[in-house]
Amino acid sequence: MEYGSRIHWYAVAGCFSRRAWGAYPQYRLHFKATRDAEAKLGAFSTGPAIPSTFDNFISELFGTFIPVFSIFFLVEDDGLGSLSVLPTGLLVMVIGMGLGGSTGYAINPARDLGPRIFHAIAPISGKRDSNGSYAWIPVVGPITGGVLAALLFMVFQAEL
Repeated sequence: MEYGSRIHWYAVAGCFSRRAWGAYPQYRLHFKATRDAEAKLGAFSTGPAIPSTFDNFISELFGTFIPVFSIFFLVEDDGLGSLSVLPTGLLVMVIGMGLGGSTGYAINPARDLGPRIFHAIAPISGKRDSNGSYAWIPVVGPITGGVLAALLFMVFQAEL
């Protein structure tokens, strides 16, 4: 039998709920002591320093496009082997430091959307709304950036 060919979805659901709710008891006293509703939201999700739909979307798009496109070349034909993780990690760190200030550098839809949903349903006193009007940017921006990086990589591969 092939590894992973049979998934027990009840276990997946249990694991997800434990991870989502597991951190809440640890930080609930911090949330009670904190009066800043923005800080409470910031513990769960990213947000723009200056709200601008177009600029924030482009920041997330490029924040994902650049590392994904670069990683395709790093790991092509076994790249550097197991050392590929070092330049990949450094690349993500440098791009995060350079582009992260404008939007919080979600770069991964799972990094922002799941915790934002949890913030919306969690019983945290004094919290603000979960900024749902912004929530699509850290989801659609990185997905678009990753798809564009893959398409451009395929174009380069076809010409080489």
